[in-house]
Amino acid sequence: MKKILITGANKSIGFETARQLLQQGYYVYLGSRSIERGKLAIEKLKSEGLTNVAFIQIDVNDSNSVNKARIELGKKTAVLDALINNAGINGGMPQGALRTSIDQLHNVFNTNLYGVVRVTQAFVDLLHKSEQPRIVNVSSSGCSLTLHSDPTWKYYDHKSAVYAPSKAAMNMYTIALAYELKDTNFKVNAVCPGFVATDFNGHRGTGTVQEAGARIAKYAIIGEDGPTGKFISEEHHSETGECPW
Repeated sequence: MKKILITGANKSIGFETARQLLQQGYYVYLGSRSIERGKLAIEKLKSEGLTNVAFIQIDVNDSNSVNKARIELGKKTAVLDALINNAGINGGMPQGALRTSIDQLHNVFNTNLYGVVRVTQAFVDLLHKSEQPRIVNVSSSGCSLTLHSDPTWKYYDHKSAVYAPSKAAMNMYTIALAYELKDTNFKVNAVCPGFVATDFNGHRGTGTVQEAGARIAKYAIIGEDGPTGKFISEEHHSETGECPW
């Protein structure tokens, strides 16, 4: 049975991704910063008959927490087949380029970029032991430099000087990571779940949590012919699945 770790999986898209992977027969380690919320999420999944799930406390902002989570997971399994870096924050509004504080930028980058780096580096040894290791970094088409520089794009006026830069930086890390692992069996991609109405964005959105979870889960379990080093946004680019950087 293949095993998958998902960060920030106690609610919303992360939780739905966990649910769908469990329904498909995978074993899921549900990562959550909050012990209480994480255990409640586990209970809910088990109440649905999805029992191949275990809780891992992990705060991606804290190196000590990440290292403790790696030790804890290592007690449960010697192999990890997929890592989904889902934990993220939007940083609050407003996010104007001239009024954004360095503290605001630091807090968001600490989760959305540094958190991805911390977790990936901590767990990559377990991923190396998998025959088909996969890494999915949850991104957003809203961080596309190409789209945001196009005045005809429908979200052109929705600029963010904090969240979008953090995810754009994460995308660049994804490219570098995929390149570094290009001679292995790894598949590493940045995946946009779509514009989904959750508490993350004030419950504004056009897509469903179920659709978002399916998009992320798909790239956590892609086969040998699947892409790597790509930016995927199937909601906006259904023909090729790729989003411009």
